[in-house]
Amino acid sequence: MKTRTATGTLGSQPLTRKTQGGGVPPRAVVVRRPSPYEQLLARHGTKGQASFFLSARGQSLGSLETEHLALTEALRRVQDAIPGQWRRARIERADLSRFTFEPGDVVLAVGQDGLVANIARFVDDQPVIGINPLPDRFPGVLVPHRPEAARALLRAAAHGDAPIQPRTMVQVSLDDGQRLRALNELFVGHRSHQSARYRLTVEGQTERQSSSGLIVSTGTGATGWAASIARSRGAPMALPTPEARSLAWFVREAWPGGGLGADLVGGVLAQGGVEVVCEQDDGGVIFGDGIEDDHLRFTWGQTARIEVAPNALRWVG
Repeated sequence: MKTRTATGTLGSQPLTRKTQGGGVPPRAVVVRRPSPYEQLLARHGTKGQASFFLSARGQSLGSLETEHLALTEALRRVQDAIPGQWRRARIERADLSRFTFEPGDVVLAVGQDGLVANIARFVDDQPVIGINPLPDRFPGVLVPHRPEAARALLRAAAHGDAPIQPRTMVQVSLDDGQRLRALNELFVGHRSHQSARYRLTVEGQTERQSSSGLIVSTGTGATGWAASIARSRGAPMALPTPEARSLAWFVREAWPGGGLGADLVGGVLAQGGVEVVCEQDDGGVIFGDGIEDDHLRFTWGQTARIEVAPNALRWVG
């Protein structure tokens, strides 16, 4: 059974940390993902072959190598910032689903904004600090801190003094007990993004639909996919803020006719949730934050309940 949920309480109360004098010291968990430079080397075997591959297409390895060196230097500075008596772990993004976070961990995401969303699905009450290795290249919405800030932020998080900004998450629960959380949004539909059939219930209204999928977004995700859909419809909508305990939902390209409707197509949920009953034989999926490989299968007759997750991400702003 796949479970992507966590237990705990919502809020910004400081975590209880144990120190050397009182037991086990805190643990700093540094999370990164391979740089494009590393991915090219892994694919082509050597730097020379990777360079040849790009040069044959009018591109250069130089900027990617510069980005990789900046990431490496940021990781070094973050590692040096961890207090000597602390425990430490360093993991790749791909290993998050297999890693066990401890209650006293302080998590550092070193990379782009999406890395924080990847981490959010697997932590409970652990504070997450976003470190931006390339402030002139990465937007830094969720990774606003420079590497040189890591030392002070780690100590503040360990003592419960870090500036925690709870960020609402969205959760789907299937009728077989499976759950999945996301920081930005959940997608319900067909794995190929072709038409999906389902029965949608929102705020007491029910409609059978065929569409290219349903998006349910948090305030954090409201600046991305959800905002694009809202703009394309040309209708003003006050989307949730990151800390608001509310969700925005959008049906993509609903097709009316043949007993199917297209009236329930979007809105903001101040309370309650969205219920979706699958009415297709194969290909139904639910995934979060654009990670299609890690999805829940959604098959004929299954019911999905989507609502605000009980826990918020404890993001250090």
